[in-house]
Amino acid sequence: MIPLVSVITPCYNGANYIAACIESVLAQTLVNWEMLIVDDCSTDNSAEIILSYVKKDTRIRFFQTNKPSGSPAIPRNIAIDNAKGHYFAFLDCDDLWLPRKLEEQYSYAEANNYLFVYSNYEKITSEGIRNERVITVKSQAKYSDILKSCEIPCLTAFLHRSCVGKLRFVPAPKEDYVFWLLILKQSIVAYNTNTTLALYRDSLASRSSDKVAMLKNQWKIVRHLERVNFFYSLYCMAIYSLKGLRKYIR
Repeated sequence: MIPLVSVITPCYNGANYIAACIESVLAQTLVNWEMLIVDDCSTDNSAEIILSYVKKDTRIRFFQTNKPSGSPAIPRNIAIDNAKGHYFAFLDCDDLWLPRKLEEQYSYAEANNYLFVYSNYEKITSEGIRNERVITVKSQAKYSDILKSCEIPCLTAFLHRSCVGKLRFVPAPKEDYVFWLLILKQSIVAYNTNTTLALYRDSLASRSSDKVAMLKNQWKIVRHLERVNFFYSLYCMAIYSLKGLRKYIR
């Protein structure tokens, strides 16, 4: 049976979290999925943990990079190249899904003929403790919207494989954001289910401590990669900075 959804999971030294990540996929109410986990030459026992699940459930597939790539982009691309599902969903090894995540998004996409949907999410501590810190994002996202701020949390993205085609992640800072730009540039609109369906692990390791570098990377993407004119790029950066500040203090 061809899976409805291919779950794309890159992993690097995720031994502390990968089991919980996999368990959150196993708990999905939609059961016709495959999970492609690509280990990026971890130096801990991530691979051993993943293989223990592979032995128990044939829906879980395991891959490894030939050498450390230093970015989630290459592992995600390996998974996409091997995926069989009609839809793709993305889940990093330290994040979690709520049980109805795939079912709700699949039903929402199919009922409305949407190619790309996403959802709100909740921040949890590094220990996995929930504290009701729900992050609500825009009800829809077009290319022009995400030039100003990325409104599509990667752990909630759910898109039809026709959106992706030959597009792949670029090994660069903010690789998921660049990928969404490539997809939405095809006149595709992404829609929020307006429900909270995922848990983002908010740890010190996942936060950037260099806000200047983040701004520089955003400028490079908008101004140079997307070739937006100078003054509109400044406008986009102003909106990005204000939204980023609001998101950081929540």
